[in-house]
Amino acid sequence: MANLTVVADPDDNADFSRTLPHDIGAEQRVLGAMMLSLRAVTEARELLDGTEFYRPAHQVIWQAICSLADRGDPCEPTAVAAELGPRPLDKVGGGPYLHTLITETVSSAQVGFYAHRLADLAYARDVATTGIRLTQLGHQAADGDTADLRAAVTAAVQQITTPNSRGWADPTPLEVARTLPDFPLWELPDWLGEYAARLAEQTQTPTDLAGCLALAVLAVAAGGKIWVGPRGWSEPTNLFIVIALGPANRKSEVFKVMTAPIRAAEAALREQAQPQIDDIALQRRVAEADLDKAEKAAINAIDNVVRQQHMDDAKIAAQKLQELQVPAEPRLFSDDATPEVLTSLLARQGGRMAVLSPEGEVFSIAAGRYSGAPNFAVLKHGHAGEGMRIDRVGRASETIDSAHVTLGVCTQPDVLTGLAATPEFRGQGLLGRILYAVPDSLLGYRDPNPELVPDHITQAYDTTLTQLITRLHALPEPITLTLDRAANAAVHDLLRDTEPRYRPGNDLAHMPDWGGKYPGAVVRIAGLLHIAHHHHGTWTQPITEATFTAARHIGEYFLTHAQAAYDLIGADPDLADARALRDWIARTGTHRFTASDAVQALRPRFRKVADLDPGLRVLEAHNWIRRLPTPPRGKGPGRSRAALYEVHPDTLALTSAVDAGPSS
Repeated sequence: MANLTVVADPDDNADFSRTLPHDIGAEQRVLGAMMLSLRAVTEARELLDGTEFYRPAHQVIWQAICSLADRGDPCEPTAVAAELGPRPLDKVGGGPYLHTLITETVSSAQVGFYAHRLADLAYARDVATTGIRLTQLGHQAADGDTADLRAAVTAAVQQITTPNSRGWADPTPLEVARTLPDFPLWELPDWLGEYAARLAEQTQTPTDLAGCLALAVLAVAAGGKIWVGPRGWSEPTNLFIVIALGPANRKSEVFKVMTAPIRAAEAALREQAQPQIDDIALQRRVAEADLDKAEKAAINAIDNVVRQQHMDDAKIAAQKLQELQVPAEPRLFSDDATPEVLTSLLARQGGRMAVLSPEGEVFSIAAGRYSGAPNFAVLKHGHAGEGMRIDRVGRASETIDSAHVTLGVCTQPDVLTGLAATPEFRGQGLLGRILYAVPDSLLGYRDPNPELVPDHITQAYDTTLTQLITRLHALPEPITLTLDRAANAAVHDLLRDTEPRYRPGNDLAHMPDWGGKYPGAVVRIAGLLHIAHHHHGTWTQPITEATFTAARHIGEYFLTHAQAAYDLIGADPDLADARALRDWIARTGTHRFTASDAVQALRPRFRKVADLDPGLRVLEAHNWIRRLPTPPRGKGPGRSRAALYEVHPDTLALTSAVDAGPSS
């Protein structure tokens, strides 16, 4: 039992009538356990350094046991007695007392509980003696000695408020601390990679921004027109690309010039299609007039034979009117469209459409900003190149044989974090379809006088991409690219290497939705690189191993960035729970807690104690908390005490550092 009765310090003027906190029984059990088991010696020394013993004789015994253990010698009572020597042994109570320590110890396995208790009582003594010291300082000030009073008080308080991390390993971050690679611009064809690199220099923006948009514009050109057929399956060539970069990073400027050839190609396609649109529109007006004239004549006819002739004319005019469907003006992209509008655009544009935007509005719209409920079926179908049939009340049905949607979106990192607020995005597979880029901002390190992009490089980019878009748009039917034998073998290698990474404990285990689509994304990128290399129209050649290897390098870039993006999104539920617990601990300054305490504080996220288990396990594994040993069971019936968790003393400082750190 702890002896919490106290005596006054004879040098103190105040009236203290209680001894300093201590527990002789706990001290005896720790020393007894150490003499019974070397494992207990190791466990006790992780928490104690010997100064925690209240009785001086116990400090002497502790030191003797530790000296024996350091030499690798046995620590039983006989060896400890020999280590102490005759005179010190007599001072600590003699050999019989050492044997008493063992007989008082039921099990060496209890050393953890009693060692924690000694550490707590030692801290309580420090607090008590600090209080006595502060009282003395106050009395001295009352007597007129106020010199350096504040400094003395601060020093005394600091001694008991400085965290003591003895027995703790350093916590490992819950945030994934990765050095994210830059976009490998050298894997792009020269006309594209050179322009992207020069543009990044001119605008002083991360190469990721121009590099990812380069792939996006290629996907606008090829999506719906080009498929890639490795052995065993086929992939379309549209992509969903999201670049998360903070404000004031010139995203809009880069976005504008990278997508300029798309706008130019769209204008050229409209100009080319306009005569046909005007001609069919004129023919429809004539057919409508013929139909109206024939209907009126049939109604006014008196003779049945004449009426039938006019009705036949009306049928011919109606049939011709049905055949004369005015083509829609060519559209390649939209920057802000609801799912319903995007679906209609796909139907009118032959199943091809892109959403290109320097903001992230598409996700808030898909989450239900206008409809009140998540609606992104068109994105799921449009990523896979699947057919769609849409029936709406009051509107004609729309059928899309093969829908192809490309996303090229620049947005704020906070938008990625907000994706977790719509669980359907993860549950129904939208997040797994996106290629993410989370580059570091160059803000604060930009060159005010960068080198400008030479005109001939800009001209080559604009002309090549515009011609590629118009050539592919003119294809009457989609074509499927093949891979040569070496490239097909490289696809097989990618599948073989990736598969084990989905297993529990490996790096893609918590994101199988994304990882499962990773090989397909690499195949799509290979198709786009092939088209870009063969922009003159020689794309019917097989994709080579070199092109697929370049695509795999780009895929590895996206894989690492996807892991960082999923970290921002909080896609690993156990990790997200652990962060919520850690943030609550830091916010409230909690030092010890039970699972019930956390449930009460964090409802409705956690509804019962069992919900906490995964998060607690993660925090323990990362050394943010540790479960304290449970006290020995007393005799007789009684309910077991709830598990108590202790918090790493540096949690508040470390959590603040994480919050202040870079997003990626």
